[in-house]
Amino acid sequence: MPTGRRSRLAVVSATSLAVALSLSACTSATRGRSVSGSSSGIPRAATPSPLVDPDDITFGGVPPDGIPPIDDPKFLTVSEVDFLDAREPVIAIEIHGDARAYPAQIMIWHEIVNDVVGGVPVVVTYCPLCNTGIAFRRPVIDGQLLDFGTSGKLYHSNLVMYDRQTESLWPQAMGLAVIGPLTGTKLDMLPVQMVSWADWRAEHPDGKVLSLDTGAVRPYGENPYESYDRPDSTPFLFEGPPDPRLHALARVLGVQVAGDAVAFPYLELEDRAVAGWSIVEAEVGGRDVVVFWKAGTVSAVDAPVIARSRDVGATGAFDPRVGERTLTFHATPGSIVDEQTGSVWNIVGRAVSGPLAGTELRPVISTESFWFDWAAFHPDTRIFGRR
Repeated sequence: MPTGRRSRLAVVSATSLAVALSLSACTSATRGRSVSGSSSGIPRAATPSPLVDPDDITFGGVPPDGIPPIDDPKFLTVSEVDFLDAREPVIAIEIHGDARAYPAQIMIWHEIVNDVVGGVPVVVTYCPLCNTGIAFRRPVIDGQLLDFGTSGKLYHSNLVMYDRQTESLWPQAMGLAVIGPLTGTKLDMLPVQMVSWADWRAEHPDGKVLSLDTGAVRPYGENPYESYDRPDSTPFLFEGPPDPRLHALARVLGVQVAGDAVAFPYLELEDRAVAGWSIVEAEVGGRDVVVFWKAGTVSAVDAPVIARSRDVGATGAFDPRVGERTLTFHATPGSIVDEQTGSVWNIVGRAVSGPLAGTELRPVISTESFWFDWAAFHPDTRIFGRR
């Protein structure tokens, strides 16, 4: 049995045991509801036809909310955090000046956080099987604010969420209801990055960090998907052969603009690096995009303890325009520099010194993903660096 499959069985077993020990401590009274029964939420008209073949939605090994989402997230100040290694990945989001970090060591056990950031209701999600950290705005439909749980199902090995108001099913990678009363409803994706704790902490010393006080008992810091992204591993419960252009579990940064999708392989970015920094420029959907890569962030699904995993780096995709000027960049030992002003930029797209100090590049919505998953949802994707 491939390592990745053994690891998934480990997380299923660990999750089932932890659920049995701590489900009563979970904060939401709705956890464990069937995702196929009726609900007393939004009135239902005739249910639309599914957008995907229901047979392609597979059982992932745990019951609904068996991987319990966090509905009442608690946060720490940066100075209060003592459980993160400098290189551990966090999912970073900022809205209206409210900067928050969701550590992968917590998200790997919960996958979904229903939150409000900068006054905006959001759902922050992480699928360990696809390495996709994605955030969406939570909509109000028929007067009810949606909140989301883990359905226990997978689509192309990707986390399938369900909303508790109608129990519609939403593959995370699509942000789209594909089965149920809300079929066809699309969530607004919000820009996030997966970066190291050290880089996020340096950029946001006054930010908020998701606490280990989740209402559940989990061995935070441990990786239940040991060796999942190693070269000899295979995607879990992925039907059909993966796109052969890259290794199935190769890391890519996926960017889609106006129907045009491009995958930026991490290995391509690393090969171009100068002392741990890399930059590439491309056009996606007729729009200029610059991608930064920086060494120093470890994988969340490699070693048994996340902090001891191998370095895979972190990325960010940005609009290179500042005012009326389009900047061009190059990597130097220890930084990224724009050629127009000589300003120095960090991995989150902010100039830290030089004439443009304090200027922030506008993020381009992007998704860090394993190749098999990005290609499954974007079969016509181009690969940067390939003809």
